[in-house]
Amino acid sequence: MTGLTTAGTIYAGLSTAGAEPGGFWTEVWTGIGRWLRSTLDRVIDFMNNPVPRIHIGDWIDAGIDWLTVHAAWLFDFLSLVMDRIVDGLTTVLLWPPPLLLILVFSVLALLLRSPRFALATLVGLLIVVGIDQWEHAMQTLALVLVATLVAVAIAVPIGIKAARDDRVSSAIRPALDLMQTMPALVYLIPAILLFGIGVVPGVFSTVIFALPPGVRLTELGIRQVDAETVEAGLAFGATPRQILRGIQLPLAMPTIMAGVNQVIMLALSMAVIAGFAGADGLGKEVISSLATLDTPKGAEAGLAVVILAIFLDRLTAALGNPSDHPKALLRRWRAARSGSADRAPVSA
Repeated sequence: MTGLTTAGTIYAGLSTAGAEPGGFWTEVWTGIGRWLRSTLDRVIDFMNNPVPRIHIGDWIDAGIDWLTVHAAWLFDFLSLVMDRIVDGLTTVLLWPPPLLLILVFSVLALLLRSPRFALATLVGLLIVVGIDQWEHAMQTLALVLVATLVAVAIAVPIGIKAARDDRVSSAIRPALDLMQTMPALVYLIPAILLFGIGVVPGVFSTVIFALPPGVRLTELGIRQVDAETVEAGLAFGATPRQILRGIQLPLAMPTIMAGVNQVIMLALSMAVIAGFAGADGLGKEVISSLATLDTPKGAEAGLAVVILAIFLDRLTAALGNPSDHPKALLRRWRAARSGSADRAPVSA
C-alpha cells in the first residue's frame, strides 16, 4: 500500500514539475495529478477491502435469539429429558460397587475380544478407582453413551438415505464438512445459550461433533456392497426394505461399526471439552485442574480418560470385526457348538 501511495505522490509531483505558476497548464496538470492520486487511493482501498463486511455472526446470533424466544418450550423439554436420561444412567453405573462393575466390564472384554484384553481392562479400571476418578469416569461414560446412542440413531438413517440417493449425499456433504472442521469449543456457545449450564449442552454439542463419521461410514459401507449381490436379491423378488435388512446392512456392518467406533471416540473427546459448559465428569476435573494449575489432578483425570477411551475403542472394534479376534470366549463357544453339531450323528 505504501508503494502505491508513493507512486500517486510521484505522479502528482511530476504533473506540476516545469509548469509556470498561475498558468493554464499548471491547473491542468495539477487536476490530472489529483485525479490520478484519488484513483490510486480508490484502487488501494478496494484491494485492501474487496468485499464489504458480512455480518454472518450477527445473523446466527439473531437466529439463536429467535429460537430462545419462540422455541424455549422445546429446548426446556429436551433439556429435561436429556438431563433425566443422563442422570439415570449415571445412577445405574454408580449403584453397584466399583469392583462388581469392573468385573462386568472385564467379562465383556473376555467374551468379545481376548483374555489379555480382559486382564488389561481389569487392571486399567482398578487404576481408575485407585486414583479416585471412578465417579467422574462413570459420569463421563454416561454422557458418552447417551450422546453416542443419539448420534447413531440420527447418523445411520441419514447414511442409508445418502447411499440410496446421490442428491441427498451431495446436499449433506457440505454440512458434514462444516460439522467436522468447526472448532469443538464453538459448539458450546449456542448449546449454552439454548440449554443453559450443565450436562445437556455437553450432550448437544457432543452429538453434533460426533455425528459426521457415523453418516459417512454408513453411506460408505452400503455403497461398497457388491451390486451383483443386490441384483441377486432383486431377482429373487426381495423388496428394497428386505434387501436393506437382509443384504446391505449385514454386509456393511463392519464399516458401520467402524463409524460407531469413531463416533464414540469423538464423543469422548468432546465430553471432556463439555466440562467448560459445566458437565460433570472427567472433563470438569481437567478444566478445574487447568484453572488451578493442579498438575496431579490433571494428570490423574487425563489418565482416566485414556483408560476409558482404550476400553471403549477396543470393545467396539471387536463388535465390528468379531472374526479378527479368535481368542474371544464368545467366538470360541460358538465354534465349539458348531463343531459338536457337525459331529452329531444323523438319524436315519
